[in-house]
Amino acid sequence: MKKNIILAGVGGQGILSIATVIDLAAVKSGLNIKQAEVHGMSQRGGAVQSHLRISDTAIHSDLIPLGQADIILSVEPMEALRHLPWLSDNGMIVSSIDPVKNIPNYPDMEKITEQIELNDCHLLINAAALAAEIGNPKTANMIMLGAASPWTNLEENLIEEGVRLLFETKSKEIADLNIEAFRKGRSLSKKSNVWKNKNL
Repeated sequence: MKKNIILAGVGGQGILSIATVIDLAAVKSGLNIKQAEVHGMSQRGGAVQSHLRISDTAIHSDLIPLGQADIILSVEPMEALRHLPWLSDNGMIVSSIDPVKNIPNYPDMEKITEQIELNDCHLLINAAALAAEIGNPKTANMIMLGAASPWTNLEENLIEEGVRLLFETKSKEIADLNIEAFRKGRSLSKKSNVWKNKNL
């Protein structure tokens, strides 16, 4: 089993939390994992990206080569677009459609989604609206993780366990909210027309 995952977004969107949960689930699965440093966290609103490589064999580099990402999980749509050169031919894009307009010439959202939709395997999520339904906007990152989780090939219960381990240090209530968000995101995948390709 090998999975190359690029996490993308902007500072303040919880990319590090997504990476931590995936790391915990991979370790619980007995898999090897390498994670490139999360870049951009020092600037709220600045671009953030991290490379995660998961395998049942030795991993020799923590950076994913161009054209070799199995999943692009982006919490910000323009950042999904920026990382398309890394996507493999049959790779999966899971992206939020909630823009963070941190530059004056931010592209038109319709053009961004058109480019993402050129890829056969994509899932676009209105994470902000779903997080509002849960009652906590900070859970949008766990909604996105849930939506992308089928393509990680990690067991659902182990990812949930990672969510609980990460957030229970804050409180049980926060952990429960984030697990609810994860499940909501995963349920969207099950309803999508790309669910049949979850074993890419």
